[in-house]
Amino acid sequence: MKYNYPGLLLLLLLTVSVVAAQKNKSFTLASPDGKIIVNLEAGTKMNWSVKHGQDLIIAPSAISLTLASTEVLGDNATVISSKNTTVNTVFNTPLYKKKSVMDHYNQLAINCKGDYSVIFRAYNDGVAYRFFTKKKGEIIISSEEANFNFDNDYKCFVPYVRDFRGPEQYIQSYEALYTEAPVSKVYKDTLGFLPILIETGNKRAVILEADLEDYPGMFISPNAPAGKGFKGVFAPYPLAEFQGGYNMLNTMVSKRAGYIATVNGTRSFPWRAVVISDNDAALANNDMVQKLASPSRIADESWIKPGKVAWDWWNDWNISHVDFKAGINTETYKYYIDFASANKVEYVVLDEGWSNNLDLMNVSGKINLKEIIDYGKQKNVGVILWASWYATDKKLDEAFSTYSSMGIKGFKIDFMDRDDQKMVASLYVISKKAAEYKLLLDYHGMYKPTGLQRTWPNVLNFEGVKGMENVKWTPNDDVPRYDVTIPFIRMMAGPMDYTPGAMRNSTKAYFRPNNSLPMSQGTRCHQLAMYVVFEAPLQMLADNPTAYMKEQESTDFIAKMPTVFDETVALDGKVGEYIALARKKNNEWFVGAMSNWNERDLVIDLSFLGEGKFEAEIFKDGMNANKDATDYKRQVITVSSKDKINIHLANGGGWAARIYPSK
Repeated sequence: MKYNYPGLLLLLLLTVSVVAAQKNKSFTLASPDGKIIVNLEAGTKMNWSVKHGQDLIIAPSAISLTLASTEVLGDNATVISSKNTTVNTVFNTPLYKKKSVMDHYNQLAINCKGDYSVIFRAYNDGVAYRFFTKKKGEIIISSEEANFNFDNDYKCFVPYVRDFRGPEQYIQSYEALYTEAPVSKVYKDTLGFLPILIETGNKRAVILEADLEDYPGMFISPNAPAGKGFKGVFAPYPLAEFQGGYNMLNTMVSKRAGYIATVNGTRSFPWRAVVISDNDAALANNDMVQKLASPSRIADESWIKPGKVAWDWWNDWNISHVDFKAGINTETYKYYIDFASANKVEYVVLDEGWSNNLDLMNVSGKINLKEIIDYGKQKNVGVILWASWYATDKKLDEAFSTYSSMGIKGFKIDFMDRDDQKMVASLYVISKKAAEYKLLLDYHGMYKPTGLQRTWPNVLNFEGVKGMENVKWTPNDDVPRYDVTIPFIRMMAGPMDYTPGAMRNSTKAYFRPNNSLPMSQGTRCHQLAMYVVFEAPLQMLADNPTAYMKEQESTDFIAKMPTVFDETVALDGKVGEYIALARKKNNEWFVGAMSNWNERDLVIDLSFLGEGKFEAEIFKDGMNANKDATDYKRQVITVSSKDKINIHLANGGGWAARIYPSK
């Protein structure tokens, strides 16, 4: 990844302030535009606070790292020196929602007695801090104190873990709807997972973490003072494991240590970040995690090809009007390849069942893998294989070397369901090994992304979201509301393996779970808009080829959709209510809008188009979409940047458009 972007100025101003070692010292750091102010008090406790204009976003909150030696980094800190830095640069992001990201911040590093530092950054859209240690050998981190306090009992959006106890409480799918409640009502007997959003008056604050490497991920729990804050909670290190869970695919933990991590004594720790906005829509186009992540470790990224994937599992391999028994067999996958090729879909995935779930080298007798791969090559369709983390970890080198040499393009790895230090470290090892064999990765069964997608850009997608697979068994979920909440919260962390594309669409009254003929909540255009709104460089087509061929007009629209973009514009939105985004690829724009179960009218301002005349291919909810969610209307109109389009979204509705220059 290059840092010097042609035509843009790299400005680096460095000011070093060396002071006599002292305690009880105060520091202030402002964002480049001066609107955000971070205050740091280094006394008995190290407390940070944040203001945005006149609004207090983070009230004084203590931070520290406790080592097994009982040393507490941050408490009774003796400040030796401080260093201020301003950086204003741009870095390339070719596998992202925009071609490049502006990285502009002011930084303050506080160097303390005891061979450690605390680094704060203030951006125009938020703040972040991390610890840095410079100690000899290895050190054991007993615990980390990360607090996020507020001055009022604000409403927040929190996803909770499953209600496990003991060592297994940290074994989670990271799939949950948001519980919307005041901070004082946050559950005290279970954990929430990041990102979370807090409505601090007229502002929005989203708590994130970034650059998580060889360290456990952060959960949250209520913090003192009662009702006004959160504290970080971290999975203790696993000492004893066993196979269990669904189909014995999970590696469960039966015993955990009294510490959270053993690390190199000289290292930087993960960023704790808070994004701040007075505009909901801006949250859906935020780059904080990307900015805080470690740069790419792949010198030549040209082999990494994002794209769309014809997926088998959600639709239960349920194709029809064929002369063979559909299922996990060679004939079915050749049929999927034919469909993908005809619609210029770049990949197909062979999900669970192509091999023994616990041994990747034991291929099903119904699968001729070489024949499938060779057939895909003839049709210009790549093949991706599903694998559990357990099976991948067990035969990592053998599986990656064998299948990459056969022509496999990547792996969809599932059932990690943990973010303790051991699991986080393992995923970096797998990412690196996959890059050596030029394999793409989709981390399903995964915690939220924390920047790995920038560090190892062959990792194109992550789950950590309650995706559409859940509609097969959760009839009471309010899915459309969740769909217009995650772009402002979960998607801020990175790509989402939500798996859209249902062609059987249902109103709220008539929705029901169905395993073999699953349907979606909301309209057809709600589904089409997801291909614009939801970030996923490796984006699934969840329904089956039979359904797509019956709905070729919708399929054609999906097939034209890129999965990475040159530019993104947040048009409008309100958390939990609606979202409207525009994304550009080459000389075409794609626009998507989605609503919760409330129908509404929006105005799409096309001023982002620039000069010239354009044609807009539009898919909008049909006049009867409130009764028949599959009802839509396609039209092509001429537009320009001076136009504003009035759109109507049905209950659970959507609107999608492809806008291209007129000939």
